[in-house]
Amino acid sequence: MATTFDFNNKTVAVIGGTSGINRGIAERFAAAGAQVAVASRSQDKVDDTVASLKARGAAAALGIAFDVRDPEAVAEGFAKIHESFGDLDILVSGAAGNFPALAADMSVNAFKTVIDIDLMGTIHVMKAAYPYLTRPGASIISISAPQSYLPYEGQSHVCAAKAGVDQITRTLSLEWGLEGIRINSVVPGFIDGTEGAKRLAPSPEVLKGLTRSIPLGRLGDCDDVANACLFLGSDMASYISGTVLAVDGALYQRGSGSTGEMMGHMLRAASAQKKG
Repeated sequence: MATTFDFNNKTVAVIGGTSGINRGIAERFAAAGAQVAVASRSQDKVDDTVASLKARGAAAALGIAFDVRDPEAVAEGFAKIHESFGDLDILVSGAAGNFPALAADMSVNAFKTVIDIDLMGTIHVMKAAYPYLTRPGASIISISAPQSYLPYEGQSHVCAAKAGVDQITRTLSLEWGLEGIRINSVVPGFIDGTEGAKRLAPSPEVLKGLTRSIPLGRLGDCDDVANACLFLGSDMASYISGTVLAVDGALYQRGSGSTGEMMGHMLRAASAQKKG
């Protein structure tokens, strides 16, 4: 696919950027000429992603391992990124955790784990990056989820966490907009090849049914989400802030629909079998 955006002389940080959708975003910014920093918990994944970013044409690539649940580690990580690359033009905050579980069967610690990664991790990233953002002109993009505004059975923890993430987006667009900093959220649909899609469509039959439920008639791919992020990070989106943008083929116009119902049935059956 031809590159339509030029991010030469731009610095991009992608947190959670060593796998899935987030890695695809980092690789697209690299192909567009940016210097790109990625971070995740796994040093091996960080090293592998940095090699890929260099191969795809990044002006420079840097990787750091830290856990977004640790605010001190996050702050140290951003200080290292700034020391190497200078101020950040684009920040993608994408670290996330998820597992299906009914609220009644979920421990408090399990619920808290997702809150700590998705919600607390987001504010840790925002606060640590804040001193190093380009003023004016920085663009922040949070990778959210449909659970932020659609109730899903078996996803009470994620629904609560991602709703908070999008409210951070909206609130910081007000607070930081005064400094010329934009912040938006992107909500991916079902993206082919990701762990989420594999869990929801474990067989060709289920995948076929899932695909039929998408109005545009296909699963998305990582480039679909990356294209939205490149747009939001560019000057073409210079007046867009505080927006939650779904990249979903219109799927979420149907609500959680059969997917949420299917997850609820599956979890209740598993719970009954365990208890019986």
